[in-house]
Amino acid sequence: MATQTRAWQRMLSGRRLDLLDPTPVDIEIEDIAHGLAFVARWNGQTMGDFAYSVAEHSLLVEELFGRIAPAAPARWRLAALLHDAPEYVIGDMISPVKAAVGPGYGELEVRLSAAIHIRFGLPAALPARTKKQIKKADRISAWMEATRIAGFTEAEADRFFGRPDRALFEGLDIRLRPPVEVRNAYTARHAELLARM
Repeated sequence: MATQTRAWQRMLSGRRLDLLDPTPVDIEIEDIAHGLAFVARWNGQTMGDFAYSVAEHSLLVEELFGRIAPAAPARWRLAALLHDAPEYVIGDMISPVKAAVGPGYGELEVRLSAAIHIRFGLPAALPARTKKQIKKADRISAWMEATRIAGFTEAEADRFFGRPDRALFEGLDIRLRPPVEVRNAYTARHAELLARM
């Protein structure tokens, strides 16, 4: 008798998230914040005493999004904060690995994103304009990370991520903090944005 492959993961909250058929009721912000605080961007190939986490990246992207779209309502800022939330269970694959894995990864990510969005009062699919603005913030963050902690020259980062408008990230820096601090900051920002919706 064949055994069924397990497609779910037990979370620290006690929830059991089915990765192939995720439901909003199995998603908790504490699980997302904890997972993202321990997932390293750039496969951990960054300078500093702490890995640069997806949670830290997400906080920066949300801040950049606020500069790109200052009149955006709190719900779209929340969407920016949650833009990489699926990575709390599927990890942060660098772009070359995503390309090698193929479309299955993207489909999984879309299903998880939809469940996460619905859980926190957002539409399953974001409006195209908002999605584009979040992507722009994401690329600026990637450029900053690449040049400040991942060893890229500005010319290399320009080639891969596009040359950003420096005014959009003036005064912002890359922060490297212990996971527990980042987890708490992510959870706190999530609560602030929810309260404004």
